Formats: sequence, C-alpha cells, structure tokens
Amino acid sequence: MTNIPLHLLADRTNLGLYLKYFKKGEVVVDDEAILSAHRDDHYMFFLLENGSGSVMIDFIDMPLPEHSLYYILPTQVHQRIKNYAADGWVIAVDTALIPPECRTVFESTLILQQPHVLNAAYLQQFRDLLALLFVKYMEDNAGPFYILAIHSLLQSFFAIAATCYNGDADMNLKVSRPVQLKSQFKDLLTTEIRTVKSPAAFAAKLNVSEAYLSEILKKTTGFPPSYWIQQEVIMEAKRLLYYSDLTVKEIAHTLGYTDHSYFSRLFSKITGTSAIAFRDQYRK
Repeated sequence: MTNIPLHLLADRTNLGLYLKYFKKGEVVVDDEAILSAHRDDHYMFFLLENGSGSVMIDFIDMPLPEHSLYYILPTQVHQRIKNYAADGWVIAVDTALIPPECRTVFESTLILQQPHVLNAAYLQQFRDLLALLFVKYMEDNAGPFYILAIHSLLQSFFAIAATCYNGDADMNLKVSRPVQLKSQFKDLLTTEIRTVKSPAAFAAKLNVSEAYLSEILKKTTGFPPSYWIQQEVIMEAKRLLYYSDLTVKEIAHTLGYTDHSYFSRLFSKITGTSAIAFRDQYRK
C-alpha cells in the first residue's frame, strides 16, 4: 500500500446513507476492504445495543461499552469495529446531511472523541428511531417522499446524538465564538496540514490575528496553535509510517517538508523515537 485508502460513501449508495443492524461477529459493512485500515469521506456512527466491542482509531484501541454511542470523523484512520460480542447499529452518513450545529458538537474537541454511554431513556429513543429509519430505508424508493422521510429521521438522530455529546462537553448549543473558532481551526488542521504549518498562516485563513488565535486555543484547550499543528503533523506521519510503504523521505515531502532531515528530527523530538523505529515497533 503506497498510501492510506480513502473510502467514498458515493461508491456504496446515492442516498448519502448506509444503515445496517449487525449481529455478534458479523462484518459490519459488506465490503472486505473495510477490514483494513482506511479513511472515510463521511461520518460513521455506532450504537452498541447488547455487549461490548472496540475499534482501532489513530493508534488507540477504543473500547466501546454496552449501550454506548460512538462516531468516527471523516479522515480519521481506523479499522472496522470489533463486534465479536456485540449487537448494534452502524450508520454511515454524508457529512453534508449533518446540521452545522450538530457538527460543531461532534467536532468541538481537538482530542480523540470518547464513547457516550446512554441511559435507559436515550437508549430506547435510539432503538425506536433507528428501527423506524431502517424500515423506511428498506422500502421501495419510488415514492415521492422517500428521501424526505429518511433525511427527516436522520435529522432527529443527529439532534439526539448531539444532545448526548453536548452534555458530555458541558457546552451550550448556542456556540460561543471561542468554541466556534476552535472548531474551525480543527477543520483547517485536517484539510491544510500538508501545506500550512505556521500559526500565522492558520490565523490568516481564519481571519483573526495570530495573537487572538493563540489566546483562544490556550483558553479552550490549554495549548497554543503550534502545539496542535505539530500534533497533527506527527499523527499524519504515524498514519503514513504504519499504513503505507512510503519511505521517511517520501512521507516528509508528502507532508510538505522539503528538508526530510528536519522532519526526522521533529518526529524524534515529539515522539521520543525515530520514524524508522516507530514503523518497526508498530509493524512487529
């Protein structure tokens, strides 16, 4: 593999939605390619109704407890959910279908999102809603209101999910400017990190001063922009080292570094190990 595969939802469906109820041990998505590490151009949601599972996402084996809700953001590198002892739902959905207010909640943190364990009331709401959504999803789509019905039910799912995660983050859905700016900065990190490296350049793209961006990120995350820029660079480097066969020099150039020696020193400084040693360790 020369790079990390990107899976497109449009290759699977023209509805902007893939929905399935999985049983213990079943392959969640009917595509063997999903078994290997990849990125998606869409959101993935998981609801574990019975039993527990896990998913490998960006080098963390994330445990998914029983009755938990979890999601994977577009571009995050992951493997398929390990559901050997779990039943539940998988929902793959086009990012464009998710209301901006809900995306703000889902993408509000710069650290890896955590599972949300549902109480009995929310669990029943999700069960009822997804069961109805699945009935409509499986219907003959010739009807004039087929898409409208599906998308309306999806909107309810997103709103309830965002309510759960909003409570976890102790946020207000009327998002403050600092939280909004943090979310916009995170979006830029994932899309621009291969070409943009300086805090000043990110600030310019966000139409704020470098000092203001630094102040907001320190206040909301505890760290300045330079910290998060380096973290994103190193995470992308780790992904390419583990999941691709690119050389360290090729990875440096892919990430926008013309001086691969500088990139190697930066990697060692941040991780405490060389890029080659990291690849050898994780590919044992």
